Amino acid sequence: MARYTGPTTRINRRFSQAIFAPTKAFERKPHPPGQHGPRLRRKLSEYAIGLNEKQKLRFMYGMTEKQFRLTFEKAKNTRGVTGEIFLQMLESRLDSVIYRLGFAKSRAAARQFVGHGHILVNGVKTDIPSFMVKEGDEIEVRERTSSRQLATRCMEESQARTVPEWLSLNADALKATVNHLPSSEETEDSINVQLIVEYYSR
Repeated sequence: MARYTGPTTRINRRFSQAIFAPTKAFERKPHPPGQHGPRLRRKLSEYAIGLNEKQKLRFMYGMTEKQFRLTFEKAKNTRGVTGEIFLQMLESRLDSVIYRLGFAKSRAAARQFVGHGHILVNGVKTDIPSFMVKEGDEIEVRERTSSRQLATRCMEESQARTVPEWLSLNADALKATVNHLPSSEETEDSINVQLIVEYYSR
């Protein structure tokens, strides 16, 4: 399955949750589409519930099914609690870190920002969105006018977003340091990751 590039409001309404940035259309109708959408109370099977959680998380991070599954398998084969390690790996992706720092409006924009070569990791240009950051890594926007203007504009527009404690940001220098990898309390809390673990364990 390819990365989703279709209507984002459709996905938000499907899950009755702002997976992508909410639009006025979603604010007017935050429920499944159709005549019976506002009152729809379809009983879901355990499989469907797990599938929905998996799809929501996959859409949030903008990953293909193959990427998502491979990341889960890697987490499963790593010592520790699979669900917590899985979320930690998703948050540690470079595109997700760029989004958390406010250098981009969304993870999709962050993926493009990284892919266009605007970012240095430990002084080296890194244009792979799935690059996994490590504790102590230094991330900065390249010393190019276009790169810095784009990052600065995005930071001004995303001031309401709080930079997580596992990252330290120097906004003036457009640099950041990974203090430590995110703990379970610092990862996505709107998803029941245990349902995803059970889904993939079937």
